[in-house]
Amino acid sequence: MSKNLQTFVLAGGCFWCLDAAYRALDGVESVVSGYTGGSVDAPSYELVCTGRTGHAEAVKVTFDADVIPADTILDAYFTMHDPRQLDHQGADTGTQYRSAMFFADDAQKALFEAARDRAADTWDAPIGRVEGTVVTTIEPAGTWWDAEDYHQDFFTKNPGQGYCLAVAVPKVNKVRAAFSQYVKVA
Repeated sequence: MSKNLQTFVLAGGCFWCLDAAYRALDGVESVVSGYTGGSVDAPSYELVCTGRTGHAEAVKVTFDADVIPADTILDAYFTMHDPRQLDHQGADTGTQYRSAMFFADDAQKALFEAARDRAADTWDAPIGRVEGTVVTTIEPAGTWWDAEDYHQDFFTKNPGQGYCLAVAVPKVNKVRAAFSQYVKVA
């Protein structure tokens, strides 16, 4: 039985949170944390954290679209982070934590634009409040750099880590609640 595999590259704050939330969903085949959208070759985590590389912490999510629809993957993305926060998520500040979607082709770009429009219906503030506007950028995919091994599946490897407990757990729980029909059964 062949699979209908698709891959999206998405950034929305620290990649540990996106990684953990996507791994909870049935049909997600793999999640790789990494860096993209910048100008430095083979960046390290330490260098990306300076905010001087232009790279975003991102995840490359590969999923079977026959099991979980592409729109669900994208709607989950807009559930697990606040797309109104420019260049930060919570206390994580800098362009490396921006809300961005990196498209591979025109069809993917159209899917991303539609998802951002759906998110705007949920997230946008009343007219006249600029700070409430969805600021997620849709950028052409560039070179992808895998993050260091210790960042891969970080939440599973470090469930008691403070950041995971304080930040990742609420995001994972929010996605599990909103997309319960797609949550993996242990």
